[in-house]
Amino acid sequence: MNGWQWAETLYAGAAPYYLAGRVPYPAAIADTLRDELGLDGTGRLLDVGCGPGSLTLLLAPLFAAATGIDGSAGMIAAARSRAGDIDWRVMRAEDVGPALGWFRAVTFAQSFHWLDRPRVAGLVRDVLEPAGACVLVYATTHEGLRGARPLPLPGPPRDEIDRLIAAYLGTTRRAGMGIRPDSERPGDDTVLADDEVMARAGFAGPARLTVGPGQAVERDEDAIVASVFSLSYAAPSLFGARKRDFEHDLRALLRRASPSGRFSEELRDIRIEVWRPAP
Repeated sequence: MNGWQWAETLYAGAAPYYLAGRVPYPAAIADTLRDELGLDGTGRLLDVGCGPGSLTLLLAPLFAAATGIDGSAGMIAAARSRAGDIDWRVMRAEDVGPALGWFRAVTFAQSFHWLDRPRVAGLVRDVLEPAGACVLVYATTHEGLRGARPLPLPGPPRDEIDRLIAAYLGTTRRAGMGIRPDSERPGDDTVLADDEVMARAGFAGPARLTVGPGQAVERDEDAIVASVFSLSYAAPSLFGARKRDFEHDLRALLRRASPSGRFSEELRDIRIEVWRPAP
């Protein structure tokens, strides 16, 4: 056992910062999936671990209806404030079942690693239409490439930011009320790669797609601060009464790096895997 169990405190207080600090998903993701899956405005979408609905809202117009689920009530509240015509539910992926109905596509954007992957993959297989698809989106939207090519403005001092977080919270990364295991996939105990998990759950594939290359974007000091508080291991709740002190020190660090309060980051490519039910 990895010793960590999911709790709603994982991103406690982070929802408003998530919206402000994460770079939006590019429209090219919708275009890519529309072409790959032959989407035509019919069928239903299930976005698992939807957060404040960033991917859900981008893809919803490609379907007749969309459902977004997340275990965090704060994230779902943020999603509902953005769109009322989507079925937003406070619900864990491990509770997906036939009561939700059938779906043409089920998506996981930066969320699959937090879940009990073998269990969730099996549950998703059972709610997919026979010609449906499960889509894994691998992205890093809170920060760009570190040490990227020369850019018009200074890059955020991410290594120094990490050291500042450690000075306040310790070098062992937190995950809600617990400690995040030294694993890329803290949500289950298996060492299996995602490919093997999906294959064992009855999926074939994947079709591997890339959206990119990432372009250089300009971000201001507030966006960088928000990107830090959007992290599971730097969620506002973890700092307690020291949150204000941490933010003061973080902003001072950012001003030293860029007195203008403006930064450039080169976005990363986004990898997409499309898995279909095996015959």
